[in-house]
Amino acid sequence: MEITAAQLCQILNGEIIGNPETMVQGPGKIEEARPGEITFLANPKYEPFAYTTNASVILVSKNFTPKQPIKATMIRVDDVYASIAFLLDEFGGKVEQMQGVSTNAFIHDAAIIGKNVSMGHFAVVEESASIGEGTVIFPQVFIAKNAQIGKNCVIHSGVKIQYNCIIGDNCIIHPNTVIGSDGFGFAPREDGSYKKISQTGNVIIEDNVEIGSNVTIDRATMGSTIIRKGVKIDNLVMIAHNVEIGENTVVAAQAGFAGSSKIGKQCMIGGQAGFVGHINIAEGTKVQAQSGVNKSIKDKNTAWYGSPALPYNDYLRSYASFRKLPDLMKRLHEMEKRLKDLEG
Repeated sequence: MEITAAQLCQILNGEIIGNPETMVQGPGKIEEARPGEITFLANPKYEPFAYTTNASVILVSKNFTPKQPIKATMIRVDDVYASIAFLLDEFGGKVEQMQGVSTNAFIHDAAIIGKNVSMGHFAVVEESASIGEGTVIFPQVFIAKNAQIGKNCVIHSGVKIQYNCIIGDNCIIHPNTVIGSDGFGFAPREDGSYKKISQTGNVIIEDNVEIGSNVTIDRATMGSTIIRKGVKIDNLVMIAHNVEIGENTVVAAQAGFAGSSKIGKQCMIGGQAGFVGHINIAEGTKVQAQSGVNKSIKDKNTAWYGSPALPYNDYLRSYASFRKLPDLMKRLHEMEKRLKDLEG
């Protein structure tokens, strides 16, 4: 794809500063971009690169004021992230669509396959499973008995969708994720061993959900583990039985949710954050990376940090004191020594 800065500006409804005839062939990172590429500045930490980048065009927000001359043609836009996301799609970020169903795929006679479904080599669709119109199933996907997949989904290679699980419309599931593995349920016996508790529920994933690679979402013991509409989940996230993730919540990599925890809508969960079971997290909660949440959060739109998690500003104040402890201990020992000398 080759396009001028003026054409880009028109597409993005922006304001151009510089040469409107500058040609762009593709995107590039601001610190690594080459001539002929478009980059963007959204995070102030990267502003120094705006003055040294070799990119031909740079997207900036409409309220950005350069501190030095910028040699690249600038396009000012209302929302830099939304604009660059749109352009990445246009420059080839969209999923390559397969055509038709491979002769190497196995589809049970009792499965229900919608119109215009594409399916790769060695995909398996079991009895009474259903796949909605326009969905793309990549190679080596396993769809178990009675599983349901909606319209216009993309299921990448190696994904396993277990029996009775339900996937809504317009969902994307990345490679090697498992939907509907057994919940972790065991009953202790008198002899110290454990008896497995059957996990009879399922997983329900609503519309417009995207799930990263190597995510595990366990089926409910009874009822459903539920991922509400619009949720975005990063790689390597663990979601236990009977968890509910509220709509439009985003979860970064390696976070973990213990059984029956309920996460409200529009929450932001940082990487490696952990949640104990049977708690409720209010709408709009923000949990910083590596925090451990061990109790319910009732107030909406609050931020938490630390393990166990504290209100964000309380944690920062506590940490400011904590990091001074070695010096305080040294001063305390010196004072004790001086006090002993005075007493002697």
